[in-house]
Amino acid sequence: MASTPPYNVPLAAALGRSEPLGLLLKRLRESQARLASIGPLLPAAMRSAVSPGPLDETAWVLLVHNAAVAAKLRQMVPALQAALLTAGHGDTPIKIKVMASSR
Repeated sequence: MASTPPYNVPLAAALGRSEPLGLLLKRLRESQARLASIGPLLPAAMRSAVSPGPLDETAWVLLVHNAAVAAKLRQMVPALQAALLTAGHGDTPIKIKVMASSR
């Protein structure tokens, strides 16, 4: 019966064993939770064009596919921040960045 080598551990377990990587995983999950909280406010056509980005003490970044989506989101920031506050995510500012296209 073959056993799993000790160095072959699931990624989540490895991240949990390292303090810096564990913090990164926590921030990633929080960023995803924030997007889930504001998702219902986003127009259906925009949802697939918005991704959760980095989260730190100074801001939460939303990554978008194009400038049109960025412009619409910038108009929605007050409502998005209110939804985040209501959901218990605090009042960290939202930044919107257009991802570079990969042509």
